[in-house]
Amino acid sequence: MLSKNRIKYINSLKIKKYRQVHQSFLIEGAKSVLELLNSDFEIEFVLVTKEFQQKYSSILTRHNALLETVTAEELQGLGSFQTNDSCLAVAKTKQNDFLSPEKTEYVLVLDDVRDPGNLGTIIRVADWYGIHKIICSNDTTDIYNPKVITASKGSFLRVNVFYTDLSSYLAENAAGKNIIGAFLGGESLYDFNFSATGGFIVMGNESNGIGEEVASLVTNKITIPRVGEAESLNVGIATAVMLDNLRRQIPG
Repeated sequence: MLSKNRIKYINSLKIKKYRQVHQSFLIEGAKSVLELLNSDFEIEFVLVTKEFQQKYSSILTRHNALLETVTAEELQGLGSFQTNDSCLAVAKTKQNDFLSPEKTEYVLVLDDVRDPGNLGTIIRVADWYGIHKIICSNDTTDIYNPKVITASKGSFLRVNVFYTDLSSYLAENAAGKNIIGAFLGGESLYDFNFSATGGFIVMGNESNGIGEEVASLVTNKITIPRVGEAESLNVGIATAVMLDNLRRQIPG
């Protein structure tokens, strides 16, 4: 049976302040936890049901993670589990290490993306299209938010994220490279030629788009042409459209 202290600790990690205090975060679900075991994240412990332990015993025995067997009911009280072969892990967060672009690399930049589901989706989309680095404004939602981790479907393990002041970062690191921003008005994405020398693709806030400071540094304002009558695109979907057109021209 889980102790009250263990339950309290796990629940505290759903709140950003306590994730920062403990420098730890939650990972839910079989797929993400199994991928976590093969990553370079430091793992505190893994809660597993007997069913999960039996189903994945060959994988679990290859790792030294601390396992604690719990009931499906105990897990359901901690997360959003629907099956009894589930699990939950607690791992240590990583340092907010600086990320510099490689010579011909495209880097994704997020200016004030607030919805955790959107950020998780964007991380997953970036992973799909071979984007390995995301630079986030300081007010973009926390990558270790449980909803971000869940929505990323394990892609947070392969995509590196750095939080910083975007204006300063771009001013110091984008010399000679295109800074391509998604706007409602601008050149059609379908007519735009992505440079083989790499660059930055900037996506903005769900309601207000790219902020003025960052917009002033954008070299190419790009629009995803609207054919129908929808008011706007979700930022996760818009990111996928941008990256899909990038990869049509420049395969990863």
